[in-house]
Amino acid sequence: MKSKHKALLLSMCAVLLVAVSVFGTLAYLTDTDTVTNTFTVGSVGLKLDEADVKTDGSYETDHDSRVRENEYHLLPGHTYYKDPTVTVDAGSEDAYVRMIVTVENIDQLKLALPDEGATTKYYGTDGTFLLQMLCLDENGTCTWDANTWKMQSYKQSADDKNGVYEFRYKEIVAKSENDTVLPDLFTHITVPGEIDNTHLAYLKDVKIVVNAHAIQADGFENDEEGAWTAFGTQN
Repeated sequence: MKSKHKALLLSMCAVLLVAVSVFGTLAYLTDTDTVTNTFTVGSVGLKLDEADVKTDGSYETDHDSRVRENEYHLLPGHTYYKDPTVTVDAGSEDAYVRMIVTVENIDQLKLALPDEGATTKYYGTDGTFLLQMLCLDENGTCTWDANTWKMQSYKQSADDKNGVYEFRYKEIVAKSENDTVLPDLFTHITVPGEIDNTHLAYLKDVKIVVNAHAIQADGFENDEEGAWTAFGTQN
């Protein structure tokens, strides 16, 4: 009997050991997950171009033939095509846009169109030369839309040789998946018929240089002046 009892006890221990072994190999229910932060970089981009104007006055407005510089053979009373156009790049963040028009050697332009007689109309009451009076089409209509491009300021260089006009686009240019072509600042310039041969010679060194600027609107949504102040500080 003692032998049988011992055998039964050994058998039960074996079963217990087997049970422990089986339960020890069971897997727990587990899971893992990962959160990855991906950062993309915002940007603001634009380009400025104008129609390709030939020396004979003809021009091309096809997008693929746009240029960044033209030369004009000026004659009194003639109108020339000039359409500085800003394109904000696809994917650019919401942005403020402006154009800076610098008339180099504006002192010579003023000699060609003195503030007297028939040419007095080219000047404001404060003596500022009215650039819009040159932006006329063949019908004598001003091609600058003051509601689209607001003239913000005018200043002259310290030596009074250059005149700088600032034009701001009427609203924030919204982000788009496509390029955004803004309306032309103007489309024509006309050499006044009042200029005679003597005064025409003053125009040979006059240049109209247009620059386009853009700055993100985020952080300045209600403070355009602050945005351009920041632009000036950074640039």
